[in-house]
Amino acid sequence: MLIEPRGGDAEDDASSTKTHSLLAIAGTLLGEINLPKLALAWIILALVPGILLGVAPLVVTAWYDDVADRILALAGIGPFLLLGLVAAIGWFGLRPLLRAVERSFWSLISLAVQPGYVLAREGLRHLAERFLSVEASEDSRARLRGLTAFAAGLGAALIALAITASVWPATRWSGEVADLAYPLRLVRPALANTVAVMSVYFAGAALLWGIADGTMSQPRGIGDFDEPASSDRIWRVAHLSDIHVVGERYGFRIESGRAGPRGNDRLHLALERLAAIHATTPLDLVLITGDMTDAGRSAEWAEFLDALARHPELAALTLILPGNHDVNIVDRANPARLELPGSPGKRLRQMRTLSVTEAVQGARVHVVDKTAGRIGQTLSERLAPHRAAVAAFADAGGLRLSRGLSAIWEASFPMVLPPAEPDGLGVVLLNSNAETHFSFTNALGLVAEEDMQAMLAALAQYPRARFIVALHHHPVEYPQQAKAFSERIGTALINGSRFVRLLKPQAHRLVAMHGHRHIDWIGRCGPLRIVSAPSPVMEATNDEPTAFYIHRLGARADGGLALMAPERIEIGPPLSGARVSPHPEEARRAVSKDGPVISGAS
Repeated sequence: MLIEPRGGDAEDDASSTKTHSLLAIAGTLLGEINLPKLALAWIILALVPGILLGVAPLVVTAWYDDVADRILALAGIGPFLLLGLVAAIGWFGLRPLLRAVERSFWSLISLAVQPGYVLAREGLRHLAERFLSVEASEDSRARLRGLTAFAAGLGAALIALAITASVWPATRWSGEVADLAYPLRLVRPALANTVAVMSVYFAGAALLWGIADGTMSQPRGIGDFDEPASSDRIWRVAHLSDIHVVGERYGFRIESGRAGPRGNDRLHLALERLAAIHATTPLDLVLITGDMTDAGRSAEWAEFLDALARHPELAALTLILPGNHDVNIVDRANPARLELPGSPGKRLRQMRTLSVTEAVQGARVHVVDKTAGRIGQTLSERLAPHRAAVAAFADAGGLRLSRGLSAIWEASFPMVLPPAEPDGLGVVLLNSNAETHFSFTNALGLVAEEDMQAMLAALAQYPRARFIVALHHHPVEYPQQAKAFSERIGTALINGSRFVRLLKPQAHRLVAMHGHRHIDWIGRCGPLRIVSAPSPVMEATNDEPTAFYIHRLGARADGGLALMAPERIEIGPPLSGARVSPHPEEARRAVSKDGPVISGAS
């Protein structure tokens, strides 16, 4: 045979960051991108809103000068009519309006502010760490990270203010009714206004970003693991993430291509090993923090469900949450593919994810009633009235049938597994995926402000309980040195510093668990413990081992949550078995009192 189809070929590596550089993939993207579709997307998402933003002060001032006086003088009741109109809009549309404004705000952050700021920050860190001694203390490295964050924010702000100064002479901030007769005359000042407003906004946001990042507690290694108050209150949690199930027996994954395992054999081996461990030393939870599938396709979800069905004892303990590969991949074969706003593709991927989530855990997890600020119905109860609408949309697609489904998706998060006892262990499951219409930018993370407030309400409802706060994206970039600059550009939560600050007062009874980066790291950001899961199917070829962890969480005497040294489960290539060893940091400290090291083969 000239070509062995089971081994794949160059097409399987088209989007692989493990076999191609980001520059090479970007070059392919430019060659494959649909330029008319890109132009239309930019018109809808950027140009039209930009012109509206720039022309708004001209129209408002013209209206105020020529029309407002007559309306307000109408029979002396004009002011009351205006106030009534504003009150009605606020009463019926305030919450959706605030959600839309927030989504637009963070979309703008993710499009302009965050990439520019992160590029400056990580560039400064990359240069600074070259001159930092290898023996430098962790405190020195933390101070360096804080200073570079502030410097990056200040530098980006100064560049943005320079742009504002350059376009300011072309701006115009007041208009007349006569201008509306010649709208083309308003295009130039409107665009200048937009550039000025956006530049000022960028300057302020970048500076605030730098201050927020620079003044927050910087991430550090975990240091010493905790000891529980009693061995009777220990919860064993298997933490998997980024299993990237493919829909073909010999399929390769988007990010790894032929540099990663083929098919789903590695996942089946991991589950078989986990089932064997559970049979001898029972688990309390199996947590999968996103990217269950490689591209959110129906065949991939079917393979995932089939894999779980082989182990019903694990399925009964499993909790999942959405990752960017589950909902944001437009086309697994082409990173240049984009969707127009209103396209049913994104909504369909969300409904697939929600459907499988309901099948796995719908009767066990509850959604938060965001109006009441309390945990409400189970997910299955919450979705019951919408089953017919979701099924009709999945069958036919289309914009008309997708109306209202966005609200169903947003109202389903956060999900909460309540603690079995008032002082037991609960789990909050967040959706941390930012809105995106472009495969190449699918990885951005965001937890909506409304969802974070709902999370706090759920935590407040059980003040004595301990909680795992689970999400897909990492809250902060980790303090790991990088050889190449391309390794430093991550996709942490856009609003990660706010997420960490909100959880800080309750951090003693929490641990945050996530995936996304495929990094094996356990550390702290201030008092908040953060656990990053490696992928059991990525970052290794077919003949190399991968791993996941079983974490042991306990009740501390002060009412907090103890994070104990975990068990590291290594999964070898198919048929070569698996072994369990301590976490590398535990091994380095030669800690043996936290439990025996288990070894064996599956």
